[in-house]
Amino acid sequence: MAGSPALAQVTASRLRVAVGIVPPFVMQQEAGQPTGFGIDLWNAVASKLKTSTSYQMFPDVASVVDAIKSKLVDVVAAPVVITAERDEWMDFSLPIVQAGWQVMVRDTGQTAAPNPLADLVDLLFSKTTALWLGIALILVLIPAHLVWLFERRRVDGILGNRRYYPGIFEAVYWALSCLTAQAEAMPQQWIARSFSVFWMFAGVVFVAFYTAQLTTTLTVRQIRGAISGPDDLPGKQVATLANSPAADYLKAKKAQVLECQNLDQMYRALLRKKVDAVVFSAPALLYYAAHEGKGLVKTVGPEFNVGPIGFVVQLNSPLRRRINGALLALREDGTYQQIYNKWFGAQ
Repeated sequence: MAGSPALAQVTASRLRVAVGIVPPFVMQQEAGQPTGFGIDLWNAVASKLKTSTSYQMFPDVASVVDAIKSKLVDVVAAPVVITAERDEWMDFSLPIVQAGWQVMVRDTGQTAAPNPLADLVDLLFSKTTALWLGIALILVLIPAHLVWLFERRRVDGILGNRRYYPGIFEAVYWALSCLTAQAEAMPQQWIARSFSVFWMFAGVVFVAFYTAQLTTTLTVRQIRGAISGPDDLPGKQVATLANSPAADYLKAKKAQVLECQNLDQMYRALLRKKVDAVVFSAPALLYYAAHEGKGLVKTVGPEFNVGPIGFVVQLNSPLRRRINGALLALREDGTYQQIYNKWFGAQ
């Protein structure tokens, strides 16, 4: 059918191509023109198709995906991971590269000798210590009031005053002494004295448990870094792109996910210590760590969840077949390998 939109799209002399900044796949030059592995490869494909390109820049990958879904563009040249869910409402070309995710953290010079004093101070002001102090407060106030209740009528008792104030402060000091060490004096009332024996035993158990917790936590911190790979992400604050497969993965791993709208926001969150790590496409993180983030960040652990990345076209678009043919031709004549080596190095 000569008038069909699909046929018009295939024979169009100028294609609308959406891109978003994701180095080294897509970057923006000072003149405003995009560059990168994805741009070079698409330009080669467009040359095979004998068509020109009208690049449309979008702020993030999510906007790029929405543009193809809404049929505002013909092709997406930004890196989009091929997933079964996305394949239901848009079409992918043959894979242009295989890439996985990687973990990036701040580079704090961990190769230097550890600082036990800094680790101890950090641990003493941690959430764990705050929790134990809260428990200790409860364990002090309850027995303090019990001793004051029983001992307040004893003239020769340890309170020295029958009124609630300041008698309760003496009782609190006694309860705290029993909890942490050994009380200087014992109550005179027999019920309070019997309770004191039990309370001193409870204090020994409390201190033993707290000491064991601190020792275990400090030992683990010295043996391994806070984050050395994907297995350390559960419970950590991790940034990634919003509405991405990586975000779903991190939520399944029980990480505290900060979903960012673009890469700059993601990197700033890490550098400003709003998150403990970043998880994103390995090539993009490696490029940032070697350029803008050099000396500030580093990648840790292996590349994981490796999958294919491809160009995107509208669902059921005839362009898909032509783009695939061009990609096969570029691989056969060596052009693809030349472009790959330019951006990722020779294998």
